[in-house]
Amino acid sequence: MKKQIITFLFTLTLSFFVVNGFSQGPPPPPGTGHGQNGNQAAGNAPIGSGLIILLGLGAIYGGKKTYSMISSDKNNQ
Repeated sequence: MKKQIITFLFTLTLSFFVVNGFSQGPPPPPGTGHGQNGNQAAGNAPIGSGLIILLGLGAIYGGKKTYSMISSDKNNQ
């Protein structure tokens, strides 16, 4: 029981320190003349196409696992 209390308190203490690591402040505003000839501001990264690829690969993997499970059930009977 004492070990569980110590583990709980340790986990609770760590959770307070981790909360500060979740967020990041906004980037500074661009200076005057920014984007004309010199430095270009980095924009937001698009996640749409990467998300579609990951969902498609996940669907293919899930279909393969389902097919393998059904095939192995038929072979065992």
